[in-house]
Amino acid sequence: MRFLSEEFTPAARLRLCKNGVIMYNVLMVDDDLVILENNKTYFNAMGYEVVCAATATAAEKIILSNALDCVILDVDLPDMSGFELCEKIRSKTGLPIVFLSGYTEEENRIRGLSVGGDDYVCKPYSLKELELRVQARIRSGRAAEPPRTLTFGPLSICPSSCSVSYEASSADFSSYEFDVLYFLARHPNEIYTPEQIYDSVWKAPINKGQKSLQVIMGRIRKKLYDLCPGHDYIQTKRYKGYLFVPDRK
Repeated sequence: MRFLSEEFTPAARLRLCKNGVIMYNVLMVDDDLVILENNKTYFNAMGYEVVCAATATAAEKIILSNALDCVILDVDLPDMSGFELCEKIRSKTGLPIVFLSGYTEEENRIRGLSVGGDDYVCKPYSLKELELRVQARIRSGRAAEPPRTLTFGPLSICPSSCSVSYEASSADFSSYEFDVLYFLARHPNEIYTPEQIYDSVWKAPINKGQKSLQVIMGRIRKKLYDLCPGHDYIQTKRYKGYLFVPDRK
């Protein structure tokens, strides 16, 4: 397994899971290489992009140079305690932090949460439960992000007014259309299945809503193309889902 330190760059290749959907970017920090290998293998198989660090120093460098969605953090590290590292991370970012530790005593669990941890999982543990806890913390963290205007060159997507503009022109989007567009634009170049979009935007299972979502996606694509001809911002990957691709011209 390759550990990233000074040589790490944010241009690391994105990994696709078996159905072609990019999940989340996770940093795992643990000095136990066997645990790191097992966790990395499992999360990779579930579609996550995983970066590993065996020390707090390496973890800090990775956090500064990569867009992450969550940190899975051991308490017992060789150069700094996980508690100290958590406080340093929390002073710089709101990144979700899940402790994974062999220290099961209540005082340690309480300390982990009090220094800024979002969850505390004790070893031994279930990999599936760990994944579900990580996923829950990522989703709750993203939901808490304040809406902000997204800008991709001359294209501007403003949530406060639910407006989409391109240079001096603008287009009207329904609330459903805007919500889907804004969700995809917040995660550019990531493929989302119809089920994931439905669950993330409307917090409900898709059930019989697949056809409705297809209609909404068709309207979004047409309005964007009419607004900015020649720019295919919303793309469809057959049997995989949809993604927002920023204009690179």
